[in-house]
Amino acid sequence: MIKKFKITYPCFTGPEKRRLYVYLPRGYNIYKAKHYPVLYMFDGQNVFFDDNATYGKSWGLGKYLNRTKTPLIVAAYECNCHADNGRLSEYSPFYYNPQGEWGGPYEPRAQETMEWFINVLKPFIDTRFRTLPDRQHTFISGSSMGGLMTLYALLMHNDVFSRGAALSPTLDIDIDQLCQMIQEAELTPDTVLYMDYGRREFDYEHWSRNNFVRAAQLLGSKDILLSTRLVPEGEHNEASWEKQLPFAIPTLMYNI
Repeated sequence: MIKKFKITYPCFTGPEKRRLYVYLPRGYNIYKAKHYPVLYMFDGQNVFFDDNATYGKSWGLGKYLNRTKTPLIVAAYECNCHADNGRLSEYSPFYYNPQGEWGGPYEPRAQETMEWFINVLKPFIDTRFRTLPDRQHTFISGSSMGGLMTLYALLMHNDVFSRGAALSPTLDIDIDQLCQMIQEAELTPDTVLYMDYGRREFDYEHWSRNNFVRAAQLLGSKDILLSTRLVPEGEHNEASWEKQLPFAIPTLMYNI
């Protein structure tokens, strides 16, 4: 079951209503005493339905969770869809000036985004659904810029999120600052991170191989539970990320 809501987000250009998709696991309305972990996701329009997806293809996450009977609530919030690429600002921890087709520069608003997730979205979910609201059962995930935000959430808000899945995270904004953030982060040993990258992405993002290896090595040195993958034939799109669900979701749910 997937419910849809409209929630006001305090966008930097003014408050606006965006869609929230909430997946409730099979049996949710039958086993009324049961409570569930929650996975928060970025780019919510791309998570469940092809009709809502930015490029016409979603992750198909609801179908996967139904098929595998995974006992998990998912809260996926729509991103900034402005023509001026406001998403790049809301999902960036660092000043970003890509220029070219992506425009810019973009001010970093990752912290504002996460404060809203923690102080508004999480309470909204916890008060309306049967969640396990503690850190141990609060996860986060995304791809591309959403993957970068997943890393940011685990590094900077490890007291709230215990587990994350970062698929093809964007690592070209400021890899030096990201690596410094990883080095300085205080992560508890029970932190779980799944992080992958598609091998085909290396063909057109030449920076990505070195940045992925560099970030993965530093994360590995933090004594957390880290799972990294180079995806055979993997690309930078929802169709490819959908194929990684059998790796990412079981990692998030391990021993839960």
